[in-house]
Amino acid sequence: MAKDITSLRLSALVMRLIRHSMRSRALILLALLLSLSCQWSESASSDAKLGAQWKADVPGDIHGDIHDRARLTPATTSFRFTETDFTRHVNELTARIKKKLSLVEFSIVIQKPFVVIGDEPKEVVQQRAEDTVKWAVDRLKQDFFTKDPDDILDIWLFKNEASYEKHTRLLFGDTPTTPYGYYSSSHKALIMNIATGGGTLVHEIVHPFMEANFAACPPWLNEGLGSLYEQCGDVDAHIHGFTNWRLPVLQRAIGAKRVPSFKTLTEMDTSAFYNEDKGTNYAQSRYLCYYMQEKGVLVKFFQEFLDRQKEDPSGFKSLQKVLGERDMDAFKTKWEKYVMGLRQGYSVTVE
Repeated sequence: MAKDITSLRLSALVMRLIRHSMRSRALILLALLLSLSCQWSESASSDAKLGAQWKADVPGDIHGDIHDRARLTPATTSFRFTETDFTRHVNELTARIKKKLSLVEFSIVIQKPFVVIGDEPKEVVQQRAEDTVKWAVDRLKQDFFTKDPDDILDIWLFKNEASYEKHTRLLFGDTPTTPYGYYSSSHKALIMNIATGGGTLVHEIVHPFMEANFAACPPWLNEGLGSLYEQCGDVDAHIHGFTNWRLPVLQRAIGAKRVPSFKTLTEMDTSAFYNEDKGTNYAQSRYLCYYMQEKGVLVKFFQEFLDRQKEDPSGFKSLQKVLGERDMDAFKTKWEKYVMGLRQGYSVTVE
C-alpha cells in the first residue's frame, strides 16, 4: 500500500513537472516570438527609411532613383475594369504588336490599373511592374488619389535608347522630345526609356491619376508633384521625395534672381509654364512641394486645393492658408534661403 502511495505521489510529481515544463516552454517560445517580432519591426522600419536605391547604370543627375525594398499593404482598389476587359485589352495589344513589330518579342504583364509591356524577359518586366508601378500606385492612392484613370493605360518600357526611339516611331508615329519618357493621353500610354531609371516612370504615373482626380489641376502642381517623385522612396510606409538633379537648377535661378513670385507661378497657364523658362518652373514647383512635404502639410494642401478649386483655381489661396503665410513675398525670401541650404542626397526637416 505504501509502495502504491509512493508511486502515486511520484506520478503526480512527474505530471506537475511536465505541466510546469510545458508552461515554461510555452513562455520561452512566446518570449522568443516577441523578441523576433521586435527585431523584425525594427528591421522593417529601418528598411522603410533607408531602403536600397534602385539605380540604372546612368549618371547620377539623370531622372532619379527609387527606394523599393519596403512593402506596403495595398491601398483600397478602385479598378474600373473587369478581368474580361483586361484580357480583351491584352489580346488587342498582342495582335497590334504582331502586326507592327513582327520580329520583336514583347512581354506583357497586367498590373492594374495599367498593362505593362516591355522588350525584356518576362521576369524582368514583371519585377518592374511590381517594384515600380505597383509600388508607386499603392502609395499615390494612399495619400492623394481615390480614382483610377478613366481608361486601361499601357506602360511601354523600352530597354534602351535605341529601342525607345525606334518603337516610339513605329508604334505611335512620335519622335521623342525627351530621352527619358513621357505620358501621352492621346495614345493612352506611358512611353519610357527604362534604361534611364524608374524615377521618370513614377513622375509620369502621377499625370493620368491627376487627370482622373483633379482634371483642372494647374501645371505647377501637376508637374511639381510628378517631379517630386522622380527620386523617391518609403518613409514610414508613405511615398517621399528626396532632393534631386533639379536642385542646382533652382539654386542657380535663385542666385540669378530669375525665380518668379509664387502668385505668378501658380497662375501660369500651360503655354507660359512649359515655354517660358521651363526648367526653372519645374524646379520651383518641385521644391515648393518638397518644402510642404518636409513641413508635413503636402497631403493637407492637396486636399484643401482639391476641395476649393472652383474658388481658388490657381491654388494660391490654399497655399497661403495651409502654410499660414499672409505675405507670400516674405515667404518666398524664407523659402529661397531654405532651398539654398539644401544639398542633393539629404532630407532636411522644416522646423
